[in-house]
Amino acid sequence: MNKPFKFKQFTVHQDRCAMKIGTDGVLLGAWAPIHSSVNSILDIGSGTGVLALMAAQRSEAEIIDAIEIDADAYEQTVENFEASMWGDRLFCYHASFQEFVAEIDDQYDLIISNPPFYSEDYKTPDNKRDMARFEDALPFEHLLVGVSRLLTKNGKFAVIIPYSEEQRMIDIATQVHLFPEIITRVKGTPTSAIKRSLLLFSFNQVDCKIDELIIEKSRHQYTVAYMNLTKDFYLKM
Repeated sequence: MNKPFKFKQFTVHQDRCAMKIGTDGVLLGAWAPIHSSVNSILDIGSGTGVLALMAAQRSEAEIIDAIEIDADAYEQTVENFEASMWGDRLFCYHASFQEFVAEIDDQYDLIISNPPFYSEDYKTPDNKRDMARFEDALPFEHLLVGVSRLLTKNGKFAVIIPYSEEQRMIDIATQVHLFPEIITRVKGTPTSAIKRSLLLFSFNQVDCKIDELIIEKSRHQYTVAYMNLTKDFYLKM
């Protein structure tokens, strides 16, 4: 479980992170649109640093910052950044998102986040895992208010959340003048329920493009769309 996760162009050590590499993070890192005009990127809640590393592989952005509140995860992110070929463009802040928003004057062309979203009432014995997974560590309201302050005028915010939370996040985003541009709903198989929503927000009110991504046709038989999305990263794609 704690073995390094090897991608095609970088390796992620994750033995000190509560939240390990998972499909959600890789999906978001591969899906988030990164245009050539994007010069600055922020990853909120870096964990292992995988989203920022994927952004570095995919872009020429000069500034790729990350924020991580957990000390062990922060140190692991820094080590993963320094071990990569893009270490000169990657920087991680050890802070809560709320502290970061209050102290930083910079704005970003693209903000990405795989936020904690388990808002159920139960907790596990592992406090660090709870902090990484439970929404009370970073409620949607705090996330979206902060994002609205940190985005450039034409900036974009890309996020992955449970499908059940999609409308709630859109409603909260609208209150801070962020509107959905693209929604991609993710299903494990053609017959399974929609599990996740990939959302792209901006300050522009446009007709939202809605589509669907299916991961597998059957067990370990990946769809062409999923393979095309992740082939630059996964070793076996």
